[in-house]
Amino acid sequence: MAITILADSACDLSEHYYNEYNIEMIPLTVHLQSKDYRDSIDITPKTVYDAMREGEAPKTSQASANQFKEIFTSYVEAEKPLLYIAFSSELSGTCQAAKMVEQEIKEENPEAQLHIIDSKCASLGLGLVVLEAAKMAQKDVPFDEIIKQTDKNAAQMEHIFTVDNLEYLYRGGRVSKTAAFVGGLLNIKPLLHVEGGKLIPLEKIRGTKKVLKRMIEVMGKRGNNFQNQVIGISHGDDLPRAQELSNMIQDQFGVKEENIIIEMVGSVIGAHSGPGTLALFFYNK
Repeated sequence: MAITILADSACDLSEHYYNEYNIEMIPLTVHLQSKDYRDSIDITPKTVYDAMREGEAPKTSQASANQFKEIFTSYVEAEKPLLYIAFSSELSGTCQAAKMVEQEIKEENPEAQLHIIDSKCASLGLGLVVLEAAKMAQKDVPFDEIIKQTDKNAAQMEHIFTVDNLEYLYRGGRVSKTAAFVGGLLNIKPLLHVEGGKLIPLEKIRGTKKVLKRMIEVMGKRGNNFQNQVIGISHGDDLPRAQELSNMIQDQFGVKEENIIIEMVGSVIGAHSGPGTLALFFYNK
């Protein structure tokens, strides 16, 4: 029985991965200039970043219970196993909406092969976990084993990232107004990570060049076995810096270029982190 992996658009994978690995996707919503757009279907990240540079403040909202009900019901009625790997519940209510629907469905169909994992991951960190699960599904790994391994993968996923402008994180309630103001004045770049599904500041670094070097140092401390894993880099419409970081990883850790995935931070996460965001994802020790 073919197992389907469901992801939400906050995993920041581009379309060819969904097609190649038969991954289902549920979009979150971006509100921009009083219109609603389905993330990665009706709007591109580039549109969001350009609007933000013009002073727009896009808002986002979670996937709805109705969206989940439609997808979950179709799989359960067809008796097909479905695993949904959700965007961190600490950053969105999407996972919670899905869990409510799952509970409702399982009251009527206790045998349903429907499972939700709160990944506590975001952006391409979530994307790498989703890809790994989809590869297992293609190899006909049993449902329970995919769940077990995916839980483990999600718990080991490191997110190390920086933003170009603290103002956007301030708007989303992630940093104080003083920190945002001072950071802008002094060219201070914050280094953050994800812990327990939440965004946590690690340290403040002065100057863009030093940030990349520091990201590599943190990577070296926290991870190993880089040649045997896929590394993720996502960027807020700044491909040159993403490629610079990729080159540094190849030089420092002997990782092959084909084992590094570079994607743009999607519209939903980008609406909170802003243009110039740079994020690095890998499995830790």
